[in-house]
Amino acid sequence: MKKITIYSTPSCHFCHMAKEYLTEKGIEFTDIDVAENQEARTEMIKISGQMGVPVIQVENDVIIGFNKPVLNDLLGITD
Repeated sequence: MKKITIYSTPSCHFCHMAKEYLTEKGIEFTDIDVAENQEARTEMIKISGQMGVPVIQVENDVIIGFNKPVLNDLLGITD
């Protein structure tokens, strides 16, 4: 199983969509709230070069935003 981390905030609509999608597909992930965690926010910016959320990390790949086609490709999901 691939390690998936989602850097998100509670008010982010696309973050909720990404987490609901993975949950619906039965895929486990770690959710990190960067609104509350300054250290995690700094790490997210370091790996993505972005301040916006969601940032989804699948192993060593980084997806900016909820890009379902790229996420599906990395996880081998066929819709």
